Amino acid sequence: MKFTRLTSLLVAGIITFSPLATLAQTVPNFDPSFILSNNDLDDHTSMSLGDISAFLTSQNSFLGSYTTIDTDGFARSAAEIIYLSAHANKINPRWILVTLQKEQSLVLEQSSPIQDRLDWAMGYGVCDSCSKDDPGIQKFRGFAKQVRSASARIRYYLSNPHQFNFKAGETYTIDNQIVTIKNQATATFYNYTPHIHGNQNFVKIWSRWFKKSFPSGTLVQVPGEKGVWLIVNGSRKAISSQAVLFSRFAKRQILPISTVDLLNYPVSTSIRFPNFSLVGDQTGTRYLLVDDQKKPFESLEVFAKLGFNEEEIEWVLTTDLEDYKLGNPLTLASAYPLGQLLQDTKSGGVYFVQDGIKHPIIDKSVLAINFPKRSISKATPESLALYPTGDKIRINDTTLIKSPTSPSVYVVSDGNKLPILDEKTFTTLGYSWNSIKTVPDAVLALHPTGEALGSQSTISIATTH
Repeated sequence: MKFTRLTSLLVAGIITFSPLATLAQTVPNFDPSFILSNNDLDDHTSMSLGDISAFLTSQNSFLGSYTTIDTDGFARSAAEIIYLSAHANKINPRWILVTLQKEQSLVLEQSSPIQDRLDWAMGYGVCDSCSKDDPGIQKFRGFAKQVRSASARIRYYLSNPHQFNFKAGETYTIDNQIVTIKNQATATFYNYTPHIHGNQNFVKIWSRWFKKSFPSGTLVQVPGEKGVWLIVNGSRKAISSQAVLFSRFAKRQILPISTVDLLNYPVSTSIRFPNFSLVGDQTGTRYLLVDDQKKPFESLEVFAKLGFNEEEIEWVLTTDLEDYKLGNPLTLASAYPLGQLLQDTKSGGVYFVQDGIKHPIIDKSVLAINFPKRSISKATPESLALYPTGDKIRINDTTLIKSPTSPSVYVVSDGNKLPILDEKTFTTLGYSWNSIKTVPDAVLALHPTGEALGSQSTISIATTH
């Protein structure tokens, strides 16, 4: 199956940094001041009717086969009522699904629930001090009326923010906790459910069902926040400065992430040092930091003969370097410790030489993607023969690549190519169509195929992008 281009998400603007990321880290999966992004609450196109139906079926939900009379008098499935309500009010159908679970546990219900739970499916109209028998709220009784009315009310909250108790940018005491509401979506949640615990339950369910899973090596940033993070094996590392970012992750795309999604990643150590920093620890050992490795110098003689200066060393605690892998020692044979492109004057072949090992570059596309501004020096075949040959150079992590002979698109992560199976996954993760690089099949083959991103159906992205 193929599809045509929709919109793409772009990250633009100036990036600023603070030594530590600004997000609160004491509550790992919940920030009461930010329940959901405005975009997430507004995204009424996040699920098609088929998606909603398939989701309910995948959960073995009673609602998957439930049919009732809609507010217009027609018999409709639960999926149809959810879909039509979401589109009529431009509200994310995922909000409806999560609220159905939060209020009455209906989505994960496999057997026929009691009628009362269906009648008050969204908890709409029933306040803390109200009785369900109150004649004033009977007009909201019934599954379809609940879904329709609740969706319309959320849209009204969003469209008329100054008419209600909770407002974005204001500070309140909610359940004995001080909360400064960061956005209109969060204000809307508190106007609908004026308690922290209920909204925390919403976030837990949303995160379990709909959180974004970014590949390892992805840079992310919450729009409007200063901190930039590196996703690594299910955790996040704060990048401490602009110098660190552009020395180690040059040209790498920063993807937008919501606070809710970011808080799903536990905090790991921060990345404090620019690439190729010279550091020394409490043992007196001197290292060259290259990406995620600390490479010790074999001796002071090697340190000096490789052209380094003692005044360049930053002395740090041994614990500051615990997160770096120990690399091979740098010796007198470690030519080009910072790396250099060398071109064979006879064959024209190009190598990336680092630490005395030459790594073949098999195609100019690899040069353009990985080394766009690196100069290339000439080298004779005899001088190149002095260096042992290492692995061929793979495409940098987070690069989007495809073959000229196939519409399938991959993202590189930890040297593997991860198939992106559907357009919705591509756009949801914030990738840009313009960032896709076409590389020869031989370059694609350098990367083992990893776990796919997206649904487990065979869908590929059309070459029209």
